[in-house]
Parts: sequence; C-alpha cells; structure tokens
Amino acid sequence: MERQYGSEMQASGLRGREQVMEVWTDPQGDWTMVVRYASGTSCIVAMGEHWTEFDPDDPA
Repeated sequence: MERQYGSEMQASGLRGREQVMEVWTDPQGDWTMVVRYASGTSCIVAMGEHWTEFDPDDPA
C-alpha cells in the first residue's frame, strides 16, 4: 500500500495465531484496516477518513 497509495503502517497486532491486523494511513488522513493471513493473502476489512493520532503522554 505504501508504494501504490502513499500509505504508511501506523499499528499492527495479532488476532490469533493465523492473522495480523494492520492500520495504514495516508497524508490526507484516510485510513485502512487490513487483515493479513498466514496463508499470504490480505483483505481490507474497513476504511475511513480523518485519522487522528494522540500522544499518550499528553494529558488532553
């Protein structure tokens, strides 16, 4: 997704032994959630806009 859409992976996490969830964002604020399977296939499961990152050390 990085080469084709200019997106960068922001987060990832395991969903069981066979799946990895990833969140990708682009400079315009659009986001995409992808699930990658151990078999090598991937699937977009959600998309949206207005992605906002929060600083965990910011009390606001």
